[in-house]
Amino acid sequence: MTWLAIDTATDRASVALGGPGGTMAQETIIGARRHAAGLLLAVEACLERAGMTYGHIEGIALADGPGSFTGLRVGAAVAKALIRADRIPFWVAPSLQVVAAGAAVEQGATVVAVANALRGELFAAAYRFWVGRVQTVLIPTVVTPSGLLQRLTGPFVVAGPAAPVLGGEPSWPDAVRLLELVGAAGGARLVAAPDRWEPEYGRPAEAQAKWEREHGQLLAHPASRAG
Repeated sequence: MTWLAIDTATDRASVALGGPGGTMAQETIIGARRHAAGLLLAVEACLERAGMTYGHIEGIALADGPGSFTGLRVGAAVAKALIRADRIPFWVAPSLQVVAAGAAVEQGATVVAVANALRGELFAAAYRFWVGRVQTVLIPTVVTPSGLLQRLTGPFVVAGPAAPVLGGEPSWPDAVRLLELVGAAGGARLVAAPDRWEPEYGRPAEAQAKWEREHGQLLAHPASRAG
């Protein structure tokens, strides 16, 4: 089965094409302002490199936040357009889970993934990984660095764009890791009603108000998301 995976939650967008046999092609877009213009070009570059067309895509996997409001909207728009065109399965996973999955740690070790949420706060989540299974230790949340440390017990590895805040090296979500989360217990989840689904922005009130002002229409309330 051929899957297209997309992550646009940070200033580094990632696209990958692959399946059970491994990754066929991948592309990275650096710079948040390039996401809108570059995402479809990156998808098409992956398809061309793999010798495929859009018709070969049998499923979409998308990192659904929290993260950049604009980036998440771009990724969601492209994913929904492809789903509507061919009525293919749609899977999503938290962007923090995707970045945590890329950390090189022993199975069962705790990985804390963090990204900048502004205002001196972090988007943060914690996970443990085994072959074919993911355990969520801390669901994605907005928290101060000190508040996060108070919630954590035992040793952990830190990953993510904001990892230096906790003494780690920065890392970014990789769509190849997102492909690996499809089918993993506790990993990516199937969205039953894509038309009613919206990304997890992390700060819905502020982001929603801005989007509604710019577009002159109401954005679906997070409570209406379907999974």
